[in-house]
Amino acid sequence: MKRNTGIAIGVAVVIGGALLAAVLTAGDGPVGGGGVLGQPTVSGNQLVQFSAGGGDAAIGVAAPGLVGQDFSGAEVRIGGDGRPYGIVFLAHWCPHCQAEVPLVQAWLDEGGLPEGVDLYSISTAALADRPNYPPDTWLEQEGWSLPVLADDEQGTAARAFGLSAFPFWVFVDASGTVVGRTTGELPIEVLQTVLERL
Repeated sequence: MKRNTGIAIGVAVVIGGALLAAVLTAGDGPVGGGGVLGQPTVSGNQLVQFSAGGGDAAIGVAAPGLVGQDFSGAEVRIGGDGRPYGIVFLAHWCPHCQAEVPLVQAWLDEGGLPEGVDLYSISTAALADRPNYPPDTWLEQEGWSLPVLADDEQGTAARAFGLSAFPFWVFVDASGTVVGRTTGELPIEVLQTVLERL
């Protein structure tokens, strides 16, 4: 329990600076969009929408499971396998996502992902009339190597995890329990520490 509290506190420290930038980017439109879409299926209960204005009610709650497709139609499963993991939700038009992706990829290329921990990405809010469309081309150009689950037009995957702004990070321990959520650009050293503690 102390370890999970430490992770939650570590994630909370980042929220202050990241929240303002993420909120300025989030917009008021729908979570989903009309771009490269999948058909995710959610198992379990939806998490409450994330808010940085106090304690996160999702900490200590079972994370929903997701089954969907990547951009090529191959199946992507997130959760339910007894392994700890993190998820980053990305929008192709979000400048903070565009800044974060190459930094995370460079860290992955250097072998930064701790052994025994999985990291996934979810492409959501795909909109053909927004910059940097389509998301599959953007991520391919960045050399993105994480599994990508493509969200649907309704933002089913994003809503299941309580997304409120981009990028949106969720961390889940081996028991399937949420131990942290945050929005905005996450410094690589913080990402490394949080994943190591999972």
